[in-house]
Amino acid sequence: MAETVLSFVLRQLSTFLREEGRVLGGLRQEVQFIMDELGHMRAFLREAEAKEEDAQPRLQEWIKQVRDAAYDTEDILDEFVARFARHRTTGFYGSVRRIFSSIKNLRARHRVASEIQSIKSRIESISEGHQRYQSEYCISAQATNSLSAMNNTTWRYSRDDALLVEEAKLVGIDQPKKHLTSQLLQGDDYQLKVVSVVGMGGLGKTTLVKKVHEDPEVRRHFPVRAWVTVSQTCDFQYLLKDLIRQLHKEGKKPVPQSIESLNITELKEFVKNFLQQAGRYAIVFDDVWDVEFWNTIKFALPESSHGNRVMLTTRKADVAFTSCTESLGYIHRMEPLSFEDSWTLFCNKIFKGNSCPGHLMDVAKSILDKCEGLPLAIIAISGLLALKDINRTEEWEMVRRSLGGELEGTGKLDRVKRILSLSYNDLPWHLKTCLLYTSIFPEDYEIQCYRLINLWIAERFIEWREGMSIEDVAWGYLGELVNRSLIQVTKVFYEGIPHKCRIHDLLREVILLKSGEQNIVTVTTGQPTTWPSEKVRRLVVHSSRSNNTQHHQQRRSYCFDHLRSFVTFESISPLLSKMLLSEVLGSNKLLKVLDLGGQETREEIPNEIFKMFHLKHLDLWGTRVERVSKAIGKLQHLEYLNLADTRVRELPMEILKLQKLRVLRVYEQVDSSDDDYGFHGFKAPSNMGVLLALEILDNIDASSGSTVVKEIGKLTQLRELGITKLRREDGKELCSSLANLSSLHRLNIESIEEGDDDHEIIDLNHHHPSSSSSSSFLQSLHLLILCGRLEKMPQWVAHLHGLVRIDLNWSRLRGEEDPLESLQHLPNLSRISFCGSYQGEGLCFKAGGFLNLKKLHLKRMEGLRWMRVEEGALPRLHVLILDLLPLLEELPLGIQHLSHLQGLYLYEMSSEMMEKVENQKEESEDYTRIARIPEIVIGCYTDDGEWRERQLWGKKKKKT
Repeated sequence: MAETVLSFVLRQLSTFLREEGRVLGGLRQEVQFIMDELGHMRAFLREAEAKEEDAQPRLQEWIKQVRDAAYDTEDILDEFVARFARHRTTGFYGSVRRIFSSIKNLRARHRVASEIQSIKSRIESISEGHQRYQSEYCISAQATNSLSAMNNTTWRYSRDDALLVEEAKLVGIDQPKKHLTSQLLQGDDYQLKVVSVVGMGGLGKTTLVKKVHEDPEVRRHFPVRAWVTVSQTCDFQYLLKDLIRQLHKEGKKPVPQSIESLNITELKEFVKNFLQQAGRYAIVFDDVWDVEFWNTIKFALPESSHGNRVMLTTRKADVAFTSCTESLGYIHRMEPLSFEDSWTLFCNKIFKGNSCPGHLMDVAKSILDKCEGLPLAIIAISGLLALKDINRTEEWEMVRRSLGGELEGTGKLDRVKRILSLSYNDLPWHLKTCLLYTSIFPEDYEIQCYRLINLWIAERFIEWREGMSIEDVAWGYLGELVNRSLIQVTKVFYEGIPHKCRIHDLLREVILLKSGEQNIVTVTTGQPTTWPSEKVRRLVVHSSRSNNTQHHQQRRSYCFDHLRSFVTFESISPLLSKMLLSEVLGSNKLLKVLDLGGQETREEIPNEIFKMFHLKHLDLWGTRVERVSKAIGKLQHLEYLNLADTRVRELPMEILKLQKLRVLRVYEQVDSSDDDYGFHGFKAPSNMGVLLALEILDNIDASSGSTVVKEIGKLTQLRELGITKLRREDGKELCSSLANLSSLHRLNIESIEEGDDDHEIIDLNHHHPSSSSSSSFLQSLHLLILCGRLEKMPQWVAHLHGLVRIDLNWSRLRGEEDPLESLQHLPNLSRISFCGSYQGEGLCFKAGGFLNLKKLHLKRMEGLRWMRVEEGALPRLHVLILDLLPLLEELPLGIQHLSHLQGLYLYEMSSEMMEKVENQKEESEDYTRIARIPEIVIGCYTDDGEWRERQLWGKKKKKT
């Protein structure tokens, strides 16, 4: 990981020298020397760190010295900038450019020079160690793949263990095995078919595929078979020779000696010729890590006319997708074991099939929860527990409390750590940094993707790319980690955009170990026993059941001088929060990230924050802050300001000095118990258009008039825009401004106010599709939310071909203005939510309409009496939610046409509707219409105001 830190710091040094090198004077050569020396060590570190676990303490200490020197170099340059920044700047290092030529504080400059010279001396000493360890540990900077290849060979044996597992000992494998076997045996006999099995390490992909491959029916159907283990760093020439040997062995033919002298191209041709003559074949490529492997091996696999099959296992979704794209492919996403199957496997291993003793039940389930259905982890942990005395509960409790420590050791859980670490080791350095940073989040925490990527950006983990916004690059990083099965998406905001995600508990333990070792993140609850004992760079505070603050004096000795980030999670005690923030702000000048989100007791922004010259990210969401000081203008480098769910209603004129501001969120829900009623926005200075770097503006109060609306048109970089209290007469000006926003992805327009029954009408019919600019008007828009009365749907909505989701709240369209008419042919529309948006008696979904819609939510339409779905409408609908529709007494006519419907949810519906759905009999017409729907759930409030949901039927029992 020191190599990762080094790469990160080298990028910062390179940028500094390129942009500000000339102002360093004679110091430039010293900084260049430091950078060059660190660069020479980087390749060596890549291997040295791979060997670190087995290394002697001297090598481990040397690696730590390199990491610390890299960090200290970064600190000195940041201090250099802050020390000489006396005036307003236009760029991050712009102040240095103007000030250094006339600097009078020679003592300060001498001090900077002295610190850089000191770093240079340290680097020279470390470099001597570099040369010594290269020789001592036989590590060559050029042979960067040798060690990883050795490790790969070691873990090939572990993978082979999975191939020897007896089927009788497996659980939860019957259904997926049956399904995959069917995929192999069925289908077109005239084209090669690829079946890819994808999922995170430890899920049992290899074991499952091996059982399918060895199935008697599969063996009879495919007389020519082979199994090839690929792994991370495969020798392609050796792999092809191994494949040839297996194919000849299957055919009971001698292996030709001539293959030893063939090159890769000749070997591929040899394989292809053999398979063309051999007949029907089935080949498994296990543990594929790279798309390029498939792009190379596919040319050795003839299609012929025999119905040939290939199976792949991989941790990467893009490998699975690519291998299946050009064939009649099928992708099987490996799922964790259910709790029932996990419990069976757990008990089989420990209690030999007997039941778990009652006194161990609670601790056993708690330990099993940690495994989250990962068979590898269940087997490893149960093997560890099998050695414990079942009569001593305290031994099991000790295992539960120390699972992280067990992963760190060399016992039975070491294999779990190593297999999970393979995916981490395969990452490029920038993704390693991003993954390790997820250790800031508490256990079992559902991570908001938007919060995560903006923290990555603030920490400078994201590299700028030509032609892309920094946020798009960050989303790409997240997508890559999801693709590699390292992050799991748990909720989608709309099609293609993750909303929430999480990390598997045991993978999180591995990440915590690696992050702690490298001083990437320091996590504490504020208790003396968990307080850090070294220089802290990123401090994260999690809530504690007993936020004891009586050791305040004891903590003063710890150093926050080099702190870059301070982040809190959940609500910690007011006294502890105030004390920690005071210590952090009082001793630190390099802080870049300050995230106090969710600290409900905080009512004002401390003045010390406005002295943080380097601050880039200030997040105060969910606090009780009511005002923003004029001193906000001092934060010249602020890029992210989040005041969502606060009481701030106005921003001072000084906000306009923040020329680097990229994200500005200021709003509060009108009704905290019901988000259907929109948000309060903020009143902005009249000339907001000067903040040209803004990409996100959410939510600006437009009640002051057309001047603010006109200014919005100057913010041409906007990607997200939220407007509240829009007046009807400003609709034309807003359409004019929107025409300038060619990058806008999300648009939220509200006119409603709290307690206002006659909501202001949203009038946006001032841009006509026939006009000359129609081809570009809002064509990048993915999400549209309109909250307030509409006389009719804007004409341009029907031409938003990129629109993925639309929400209409309180539109109250009249019966003759069918909201479906203008939306039904939008090609990418996948989600619709209507709340109080229609006053007609019926809705009809016509044949050929809404071809890609997957989720439909209809709510609070008091006049709706009937719904009809024509055959051929909504062919891909997965979820239908009918919510608070008091006059709707029948299920939608034609609901049986929704062949892909996975869930029907009926909330607060009429008693007649509920009775018909609950009391239907199998021979009834209603039952026939909905029998194929996998899950039906009804929900309502009880007489005492408690919400209840009940699943009528479905595969999984719904939680109340």
